[in-house]
Amino acid sequence: MKKQINHLILFLFLLVVGLSLKAQEEGNTSFSLDQATQYAMQNSYVLFNTKQDVTIAQKQVWETITTGLPQVSATANYSMFLNLPVSLLPGEFFGEDPGTYIPVKFGQDYSADFGFSVSQQIFDGSWIVGVRSAELYLNLAKQANEKTEIDIRSAVAQAYYTVLISERYRTVMLESFENTTQLYEETKVYYENGFREQQDVDQLRILQKNAENEVLRSERELKIAKTVLKYTMGYDLNQEIDLSDKLDVFVSPLVREMNTINLDVFNHIDYRLAQSNFEVSDKLYRLEKVAYLPQFDAFYSYSKTSYGNKANLLKEAWFPSSLIGFQASIPIFNSGNKRAKVQMARIELDKAQNDMRYSEITLQKDYLTASAEMETAREQFLNTRENLDLAQSILDKTHIKFNNGMISSAELSQQESQYITTWQQLITSTMSLLQADLNLKKAAGAL
Repeated sequence: MKKQINHLILFLFLLVVGLSLKAQEEGNTSFSLDQATQYAMQNSYVLFNTKQDVTIAQKQVWETITTGLPQVSATANYSMFLNLPVSLLPGEFFGEDPGTYIPVKFGQDYSADFGFSVSQQIFDGSWIVGVRSAELYLNLAKQANEKTEIDIRSAVAQAYYTVLISERYRTVMLESFENTTQLYEETKVYYENGFREQQDVDQLRILQKNAENEVLRSERELKIAKTVLKYTMGYDLNQEIDLSDKLDVFVSPLVREMNTINLDVFNHIDYRLAQSNFEVSDKLYRLEKVAYLPQFDAFYSYSKTSYGNKANLLKEAWFPSSLIGFQASIPIFNSGNKRAKVQMARIELDKAQNDMRYSEITLQKDYLTASAEMETAREQFLNTRENLDLAQSILDKTHIKFNNGMISSAELSQQESQYITTWQQLITSTMSLLQADLNLKKAAGAL
């Protein structure tokens, strides 16, 4: 009995632990960038459709293949004449006067038949080309899905960066608001004791309100940024979400290291899509050419038929019939219709080849442009970060001078505005740096 109680306690303990772990897993709202990307790969509404397109393309390949495999069909029929057909026979056949006709009914009231037929394609050039074309369409669908995944990764990363930057900006604005509020309260005390003028108090009140407005604006922008991230991930818009990665994790490597990403044109998804389109156009061109070739098919059919004047034909005699044969379809003359189709397919093939060359040049141009923009963004970020350090130093010294009565509140307000403006510039340059990195990786086919 004691042993059974111990087993029961152990079972309940494991059950509680399991439910607790499951609840923690289901309630997890904190995502790293990799986790957010993986979540989007599984839940994105856009990606769901492209995956379905791949499945459809797979079914289309098999559909094309089956047209060249044996086709078997069966039929069954049961009929009852409400009125048998009437035929008119010349009256002289029955000893009547010439020119007269005798109505006669032929047939049985009931009839039934059943059978099956088999057909097999022996040769059809369009089927051979069609199967290969269907496989190319499947490859195109897979590549389109791959490109969508790249776009989703880029969109998730951009939305993730925006949330991190918005959180950083809100933190800075909160600190600025708290510092301004403290300075405002201290200045009011000085004014009440006759050490400051009313103008100084009013000026700091304006600074405090401006800082408060920036806090409210940063909170709204953060809320919008999180909504965009959740939408991009396919995450419930009504659920809370937190980010576990820090902004410096992404920014610091871009500042320390120069661009080392190289372009591989022939492995880039855009070039491979253009190449696949060219291959499809080539198969369509071949498909039009093989339309000049003959087609050969074989067929076989077997059936049984029974007739009678009673509804139950199972006891009647059944008469079998069977047929085997071959069919050839040879195109001879179509007034130039096929020739025009071949010429149009050839033009489409030339266009696809030109698109492939154009894609190669475009990728090289985009890579060079993205590399230059990355360097520009990096330099702007470094300069803006240095400007922020200077603005911070100037503001700290200005606070000291103001507290010692060496400068007016107007000068303090000017330096405070300069500090906020520099922070806004740093936020913009940070986003530009991260966006330039995404653009470069995408241009190089490394995303």
